[in-house]
Amino acid sequence: MAQTQDFTAMMKDMMGSFPVDNKAMEDAFKTTASMNEKLSSVALEAAEKSTELSAAWTKDTLSKLSAMTSMKSEPADYAKAMTDFASSQAETAAENMAAFAEIAKKVQMDTVELMMSAGKDISEDMTAAAKKASEDMTSSVKKASDAAK
Repeated sequence: MAQTQDFTAMMKDMMGSFPVDNKAMEDAFKTTASMNEKLSSVALEAAEKSTELSAAWTKDTLSKLSAMTSMKSEPADYAKAMTDFASSQAETAAENMAAFAEIAKKVQMDTVELMMSAGKDISEDMTAAAKKASEDMTSSVKKASDAAK
């Protein structure tokens, strides 16, 4: 009966023939981990600022709502209180939305800056890895051709 050929040893030998720069792989991992840490920091800072802004907005709204719902002596005072509340809420909403936009703008700018920096770092790492791989391949080919002579 025919036996199937074991490709494990052949694949191991073939992959062993390709030079692998573990230092380059480690550097790429470190670069990626560093970038992820910085991006997480940007996101967490934005979340913290957004939460603080939301909490302040809610607290302000509740205090104004409390003033609106207090007992009034004249019925017309209720209408005035509601109008004042609606007016102040429109103003507060505009201010807070502008503050949220500033937070988003900062996140965008920080992210772009990190991506550009990471692109530069990755480009340098890839150039160094390609140069090392080229040198290793040249050396392997030279050794192989010298051995064939």
